[in-house]
Amino acid sequence: MAAKNQQTQKPNKRKQFSSTKTDKDGSKSKMPKLLSSTPSSTNPSNKLLKKPFNSSKPKREHPTHSKFKKSESGNDNKELTKRERRIQAKELAEARKKKRKPHYTLEQELASLWEKMRRRNIAKEDRSKLITEALQKMKGKIPEIAGSHVSSRVLQTCVKYCSQIERDAVFSELQPHLLTLSCNAYAVHLVKKMFDAASKKQLAGVISSLRGHVASLLRHMVGSVVIEHAYQLGNATQKQELLMELYSTELHLFKDLASIKESRLIDIISKLDLQKSSVLRHMSSVIQPILEKGIVDHSMIHRVLIEYLDIADKSSAADIIQQLSGPLLVRMIHTRDGSKIGMLCVKHGSAKERKKIIKGMKGHISKIARDQCGCMVLVGIVSMVDDTKLITKIIIRELQTTLKELALDKSARRLLLQLLHPNCSRYLNADGLASLNLTVPSLSSKNESEIKSKKLSRDEESSKEAAKSDIPEENLDEESTKEVATTDSDMEATESGKGDIPEENLNSAEGGKKDPSLRRRELLVNSGLAENLIDVCIENAEELLTSNFGKEVIFEVAKGGSDGILHPTLDEKLNNLHEAIAELAAKPKSDESEEEHVLENFHSSRTIRKLILDCPAFASSLWKKSLEGKCQLWAQGHSSKVVSAFWESSDSEVRKVAKEELQPLVDDGTLKIPETKQSANEN
Repeated sequence: MAAKNQQTQKPNKRKQFSSTKTDKDGSKSKMPKLLSSTPSSTNPSNKLLKKPFNSSKPKREHPTHSKFKKSESGNDNKELTKRERRIQAKELAEARKKKRKPHYTLEQELASLWEKMRRRNIAKEDRSKLITEALQKMKGKIPEIAGSHVSSRVLQTCVKYCSQIERDAVFSELQPHLLTLSCNAYAVHLVKKMFDAASKKQLAGVISSLRGHVASLLRHMVGSVVIEHAYQLGNATQKQELLMELYSTELHLFKDLASIKESRLIDIISKLDLQKSSVLRHMSSVIQPILEKGIVDHSMIHRVLIEYLDIADKSSAADIIQQLSGPLLVRMIHTRDGSKIGMLCVKHGSAKERKKIIKGMKGHISKIARDQCGCMVLVGIVSMVDDTKLITKIIIRELQTTLKELALDKSARRLLLQLLHPNCSRYLNADGLASLNLTVPSLSSKNESEIKSKKLSRDEESSKEAAKSDIPEENLDEESTKEVATTDSDMEATESGKGDIPEENLNSAEGGKKDPSLRRRELLVNSGLAENLIDVCIENAEELLTSNFGKEVIFEVAKGGSDGILHPTLDEKLNNLHEAIAELAAKPKSDESEEEHVLENFHSSRTIRKLILDCPAFASSLWKKSLEGKCQLWAQGHSSKVVSAFWESSDSEVRKVAKEELQPLVDDGTLKIPETKQSANEN
């Protein structure tokens, strides 16, 4: 209670101390202390006390302050509620927007219509009415409101669903302002939509209107999207028209020169007799700002870079490769030309630049491997780069986590097959093999000089060896001449890509100094990739065998790779894989089962047949576990190809094992063997 009394008395004491004053005569004054004190004339500092602390002049308040507002009940002193203040703030914001945006009211009306017309469950007639109403409201104002984030979306929906007459009206209103709208972040989507809906005549007019502005738009982050979209939609002639402006000043200024049929820049230069140095300067002025801004995602730019590298001098080409080497290259390899640029950078880049390229791909390897064009860059890396430790750390480690998906993927399997069977025309098409052999002309001269120097050194060595040997002096010149002639023929065969190399390896990639077989072994066997791949094949044997793409991977793995690269290190694992396939083939034939038997499936039957012909160890395991005594059952349909493979095998042991059981089936015509195969077998 005492504490409570102290709390209640304390304010009174403060009030008494601050508001009352005892005069000399003992009387109390209720005036404030500063007002009650009489200023002394002798003390100049008391002049400051003449003006009271609390001035009698009241502080001016803003007219919009809440205490000046009248409430709805008419009480002036009552403040506004939170809801009323929120409504008032909203009204003020609306008023400011109306003042700032001349078409604000129209945009609000269009947004309301858009919410109705974009519904999925709306009838076509109702949508058409709403679209017609919206277009009527926008008529004559479309270029002004197309840059708004609201109106742009409304226009896109209108263009998508409106009639052709209405679409043409919108197109004709927008066409004069196309260049301005192409650089607007919101209007660019409408421009692309108009391109998609344009007729051939309208598209040709649009591409012609872009003439003279291609280079400037390509340097713009938003405008480059419009140029790329027009480039993708145009035919070959229109694409050439857009590209010509980037090649030369003459082609930019004179439209008639751009109408030639040649598509390659080097052919255009020779036909029109253009100055190569002038073309290079013009292209450099176009390309450099684009690369500095990092606008490298578009296929049009990739095409220009390919043409530039084809005619560039050594220093210019090296500069471009240096600029592109790194994370920038990852954004380019999704197109055909971009993939070629990637392989050129890998082939001609220095060790430091190659390291940058591989590190830039970190975290994106699986995605790149699944890309139709990007996978070829990875194929080039494993075929050319000698730093196998870096490749294992960044590329192989990431691949090992998704081996099953990669083996079943149309594009990603190529990387695995390149390691198992390099440069095979069965797995890489002609364009892919040719791209591995691409070179930059100005940079490949280094390789030619190296070949010549190697040739000279070999000539010197052969002459020294001949001098040291016991060849008589009169035969010395003859022997050395023969060796030099042999060396020359070998070098010519190497340069032309011929010689004792198999046909499938004629297009082998260059660029690395390490022995290709050693590089393959380090990447495939020493890294642990092959062991993991065999485990995946054992676990998913049936799925891979019956897959259109996975069958090739399991075939190469079960065979042991080309040149027997998986033998003898992984023989035990390979035997387990052979057993797993044989167990699938040993399953009983059943007509009731929904799943096809592996011996009757189109893909798996042919894969097993190829394994029998190419891998005697597998053929022996399959015969003992699955087919011995059951050939009569499997002698018809797709499975007959598997059975006949034992008869056609080039291995005598395989034929000997199966001949006793197959001979009666061949004699009575149950098992049909081609005459050529039958005669070869008898011989």
